[in-house]
Amino acid sequence: MLLTLRVPRSRLCLGRQQHRRLLASTAPEEAKRQTTQHPLQLEINGNTYPTDSWTNVTPRILSHLGLNKHLQRDHPLSIIRQRIINYFYGAYRNQRGNPLFSVYDKLSPIVTVQQNFDNLLIPIDHVSRQKSDCYYVNREHLLRAHTTAHQVELISGGLDNFLVVGEVYRRDEIDSTHYPVFHQADAVRLVTKDKLFERNPGLELFEETWSGSLADPKRILPSSKCMDQTKQPCHTLEAVKLMEHEMKHVLVGLTKDLFGPRIKYRWVDTYFPFTQPSWELEIYFKDNWLEVLGCGIMRHEILQKAGVHQSIGYAFGVGLERLAMILFDIPDIRLFWSNDSGFLSQFSEQDLQNLPKYKPISHYPQCSNDLSFWLPANVEIDAGFSANDFYDLARTIAGDVVEQISLVDKFKHPKTGKTSLCFRIVYRHMERTLTQAEVNEIHKHIADASVEAFNVQIR
Repeated sequence: MLLTLRVPRSRLCLGRQQHRRLLASTAPEEAKRQTTQHPLQLEINGNTYPTDSWTNVTPRILSHLGLNKHLQRDHPLSIIRQRIINYFYGAYRNQRGNPLFSVYDKLSPIVTVQQNFDNLLIPIDHVSRQKSDCYYVNREHLLRAHTTAHQVELISGGLDNFLVVGEVYRRDEIDSTHYPVFHQADAVRLVTKDKLFERNPGLELFEETWSGSLADPKRILPSSKCMDQTKQPCHTLEAVKLMEHEMKHVLVGLTKDLFGPRIKYRWVDTYFPFTQPSWELEIYFKDNWLEVLGCGIMRHEILQKAGVHQSIGYAFGVGLERLAMILFDIPDIRLFWSNDSGFLSQFSEQDLQNLPKYKPISHYPQCSNDLSFWLPANVEIDAGFSANDFYDLARTIAGDVVEQISLVDKFKHPKTGKTSLCFRIVYRHMERTLTQAEVNEIHKHIADASVEAFNVQIR
């Protein structure tokens, strides 16, 4: 994929002198430009997008487009992708013995607000729409926050059994399990009355009292109206229970295929805007319950938007990194973006059933520095200042050398009313030891850039 704005894809392989030159080129003026200022337009993959007040995607984030780690042969994410695909190929076959499910793993991650939110009935005031949570190209386009964004377009194209795999983008905290770019697999299965009630043709998908009229696309019900875990008003209980049984049977089978037949699991009721009822599947791992996927019966309004009126369906989504970190014992999510041969050579698609445990290639020590500053007058965290903006600035300057950032102290001065924040930044290179002098230099650049970008006062 061709980008007109570029930053180095990884700083993990830079030598000391290269890293210092790179720091000098990005901070503080460059960091301010990359996090607070944007050109009049962005050209991404040959398409031109005008920028506006919603634009917050950075060159560093855009540099991940086209890397396709989920398609890189022998990469742990590709192995998990292939395991999921193979399971569904085996679970669903037509009368000729061919797989029912089709796979889409090269769809563009640039989607519209309608695709990412409106088509999926996500309320206008839902927190997931905020600039602090998503990477917007402009007011109308963003980097998809979930692969579910492609559901309506694929169903509209006539598909009823499909998997979508690809990278998704979310602004988030920085630690060993969170990264602004990660990968999801999303599946949809639709069935008609004849298929679902093949053995009971007298049963119906929809209640007799349901009119079947197309839902108002501008009317998105609040979450409180979608919490009923029994069923949607349009569906019969028999249809929902049969679909739920099939879905849970298949997903428990996938879980056992990945984690072994003796894995302990449980279903937990939950809420998603695009399914009702909804569940999360948790497994018991290292003395804790860990969520591995979310699923549910698709909201019929979504099918209506796609032109499907006489079917019921289920959908599920799963994060590939989460599965891979468990199955391969990978301790840090940054490793999935490493090109180090010592990491990549440990995995192979020759035998997909043999999942080796990761052997650490680095025991390099951490370096930790605190950064404290006063916010401008009348500015509060999440009210004029977003921690995710600070995280993106730190990533722009330090790249993946930043292992974790945490807010360790918040203080409001009783006289001035100004708020002080203290962030603890943990630095660790994945391939060599960082000196304290190097860390101090990076840390100073982050501090200087924070002053320029956010008008804060360093304490």
